[in-house]
Amino acid sequence: MISQTEPMMSPQNAFDPIAAPDLFDSVRTKRIFAFFIDVIAVAILTACAAVVVFLLGIFTLGLAWILYAFLGQAIALIYTAVTLGGPAASTPGMRAMGLEMRLWHGARPYPLLAAVHVLLFWFSISLLTPLVLLVSLFTERKRLLHDLVLGTVVMNSEALRQRHA
Repeated sequence: MISQTEPMMSPQNAFDPIAAPDLFDSVRTKRIFAFFIDVIAVAILTACAAVVVFLLGIFTLGLAWILYAFLGQAIALIYTAVTLGGPAASTPGMRAMGLEMRLWHGARPYPLLAAVHVLLFWFSISLLTPLVLLVSLFTERKRLLHDLVLGTVVMNSEALRQRHA
């Protein structure tokens, strides 16, 4: 869904890497560092949630400890859906590295798309090995396999703001 403040772009010139190379300058490297920042943030949130689940388990006579089986995955999924699917269109790691995600036509991602994005990332890494990340070396917008499947583009926030100012 496109908001009234976001212009609809034509597919022919939407985020063209030839016409606007600054949008994709160092995106691959920044995404790697953003990923590590987000992994650390999810680990901290998971540790805090683990303490809460432990205390909850004491009160429920151990029943709440079943949550440990999928606590890390649930935290990561919620973290991504809320941050990447939020108004900033980026996770805290992406914001720290100056990145932002958009759909191919210019709209910001929504929470469900953000959740599917992270699920496809983990499935592709698990099933196809990390070598699937080499796809970004051969795409003109430095997109990964799950970006291509979902129609998303990650680019530099500052360059994007300058283009739409």
